[in-house]
Amino acid sequence: METEPSAALMSAIVTEHFVLQSGAGTTVSEALGRSSLYLSALSSSLIALGFAAQTPGLLLPFAAAALPTVFVLGVFTMVRLVGTGVQNMLYLSGISRIRGYYRTLDPEAARYFARWGAGDGETDDALGSLAVRGGPMAGLFTAASMIAVINGVLAGVGLALLTYYVVTDHHLPAALAVGLVAMTAGLAMFFRYQHRCYLRVQR
Repeated sequence: METEPSAALMSAIVTEHFVLQSGAGTTVSEALGRSSLYLSALSSSLIALGFAAQTPGLLLPFAAAALPTVFVLGVFTMVRLVGTGVQNMLYLSGISRIRGYYRTLDPEAARYFARWGAGDGETDDALGSLAVRGGPMAGLFTAASMIAVINGVLAGVGLALLTYYVVTDHHLPAALAVGLVAMTAGLAMFFRYQHRCYLRVQR
């Protein structure tokens, strides 16, 4: 015979549900703030580069100082955005677990606490709440991936400029090749890192 949950248990579960929702909202706010900070730093640097290009001999020293700084900021931003994304998934999985318990309270409860995802796992349900399906392609649509693409282009352009002006003495094909290889390698490393971080959540 099934027993009714105690009032203390229901109070604790509702409180935990609220805490998890608040935590999920905090991760989204942090991701937005860090992304905005990086994009602001990047746009400011690019505007300053435009002004520096108008003065002979100033572009290269300024680019050598600004681009690596913004790139490192981008790396820090990407790593933290992956962390907040993983933490958000843990919060949403916890909410999915609680909603699963709600479905057992009454025969009619399944109608009001329907699953968000197509799969049976809590992670699938958490991804479903974000309108995302699990799989290798899911990581392409995160905030971290957006910053990674921009930062990858920045790294490729920076190395291409270095190759063009310093290493090869204005050899454009070589500079373009170096830039493309650097951008591709950087993005591949990032997506591998992000995928491994999200895999740990699903286990």
